[in-house]
Amino acid sequence: LEMMSEHPLAEAVAEYLKSDLHPYKGDTPILESFKSHTGTGVEATCEGTHYWAGNEEMVREAEAILDDKMKDAVKRETDEGDSLIYYGRGKELIAVISVSDRIKETTMEALRLLKERGIEIHMLTGDNPASARVMAAKLEIENYRASVKPADKEEYVKNLKQKGKVVAMVGDGINDTQALAVADVSIAMGKGTDIAMDVAMVTLITSDLKLLNTAFDISKKTVRLIRQNLFWAFVYNIVAIPIAAGMLYPSYGFMLDPVVAAAAMA
Repeated sequence: LEMMSEHPLAEAVAEYLKSDLHPYKGDTPILESFKSHTGTGVEATCEGTHYWAGNEEMVREAEAILDDKMKDAVKRETDEGDSLIYYGRGKELIAVISVSDRIKETTMEALRLLKERGIEIHMLTGDNPASARVMAAKLEIENYRASVKPADKEEYVKNLKQKGKVVAMVGDGINDTQALAVADVSIAMGKGTDIAMDVAMVTLITSDLKLLNTAFDISKKTVRLIRQNLFWAFVYNIVAIPIAAGMLYPSYGFMLDPVVAAAAMA
C-alpha cells in the first residue's frame, strides 16, 4: 500500500519495511483497486480483502474501533509528537504505525535566518493537534494549524493574502499543491512529489531549508540588477534620443551617428 502512495510518510514506512530491520523478505503482494484519498490515506484490495492505511479520518470511515490498549498507545505516541498511520483490514484495525519527524540540523538555523529577514513563519500540517503542537514548540513557530486538508491550506494562504501579506508557500506533497497554486511565491522541495514541483515557481534541489535564504539572496540581487539596468536604459534614452533627433544640430551642427548610437547603447 505505502509503496504505491506518494506521501513522504508512506515512503518512510515503505523504506523501513524493505530494510534489514524487518524480517519479511517475500514478494510484494499484488494490489487491486488502489485509491489514494488526498489528505486522508490509501486503500486497495488484495485477494478479495479490503485494506486501508491513513489518518484518524480513515479509521472513522472504516468504522474501526480502537481498544483500550491501542488508545493508550496512541495517546502516548501522540504526546511525544509522533505522526500516526492507522492500518486496517475491513472494519478491523490491525496496527498503528508511529513515525517521528527528525528535525534536520540546518532547519533551526534556516528558520532563524528567515525570522531575521522579518518573515513570519506559519506551519500547516495534516498531523493531529498534539503532534503539531510538539513540533511547533521544537521549531519555535507560533503560528500553526493542525489537521488541515488541501482545501484548508489553500484557504489559509488566501486569508493571509487578503490581509495584505505577500505569501511564499513551501511544500513537497500532493496535499500542498492547492496552496502552492494560490501563493504569491510557490516553492517545492526537490525530494517531493512531481506534481508539487510542476505547480511551484521555484524548486529547491535538496530538502535543506537553508536554500530558502539563498533563493531570497539571489532574488534580491536579480531585482537590483534589473532596476539598475532599467535606470541606465532610461537615462541613456532620455539623453540620446533627443540628440539623435537633432536637438543639438541648430546650435552646434552636431548629429549623433547611428553607429555611435548603437555602440553607446551597448
